Amino acid sequence: MDPQLPSPLMQIRPAWPGADALSIFVKRDDLIHPVISGNKWRKLRPLLSSGGQHIAGIVSFGGGFSNHLHALGYLCALRHIPFIAIVRGDYRKNPTPMLSNLTDWGASIHYVTKKEYRERNEAAYLHALSSRYPEYMVIPEGGSQREALSGITALTDELPCNFDVIVSPVASGATLAGLSMAMQHHQQAIGIAVLKGEGYLESLVSSLLPQPNSSWTIAHQYHHGGYAKTSAPLLSFCQTFENDTQIPVEPVYSGKLFFALKDMIGKGMFAAGQTIIALHTGGLQGARK
Repeated sequence: MDPQLPSPLMQIRPAWPGADALSIFVKRDDLIHPVISGNKWRKLRPLLSSGGQHIAGIVSFGGGFSNHLHALGYLCALRHIPFIAIVRGDYRKNPTPMLSNLTDWGASIHYVTKKEYRERNEAAYLHALSSRYPEYMVIPEGGSQREALSGITALTDELPCNFDVIVSPVASGATLAGLSMAMQHHQQAIGIAVLKGEGYLESLVSSLLPQPNSSWTIAHQYHHGGYAKTSAPLLSFCQTFENDTQIPVEPVYSGKLFFALKDMIGKGMFAAGQTIIALHTGGLQGARK
């Protein structure tokens, strides 16, 4: 595997109300690798570095369009590591392209109900998994564990020191937590919630931080109905944004990020002259049919 680092930092000049008063850049982490891209590569970097030695296999969690499961399944196939994917919902009659890839790569897919999936972080459930799969590494949904934060904070070493705000999608918390740890006193990290989770998402981020900090916040008004939910304005925006910038997006994560950024700029939420970086966290499973 040959990651392309550092990923490009691309300036965009969208014809959005208020955008001409700002310097807007996109951190193109979607270009790190064609499969293990964006924050998925950065979160999995510790595992990549170790080569997966001394583990019998890996268990992790996600939905039917999970970028995390897709990246992890590919990595496990590459390293010949047995992989168990615990998937929310039953897609056996109509598997998504992502799930078809996992099957092709030799993963074992276990479909569970939403009720069981909600137990994925409970001690009793994790103990049962460890008993069922001894010596397997259990990786949380989205790869969000403290061990992943170093890979995210390293991203800021690739950025100019004079930016003011970095904006990123947030779903499982690790990316925003890692970014917030690297912010300087004048900088802010803003998470765009891609699911309904006010309070819940804040608790995820806080639980990952070694100590509290005030350099981050989450905007909750751009989820368009919930995780993997869309709207006609969002879908229209994604198509227009791709046409105008030639940057691929999808409506689950990156589309909501740029939709939110346009709206926040239009509402004057950033001071004139500020430098804004939008983190394209990669993964386009939500755009596959």
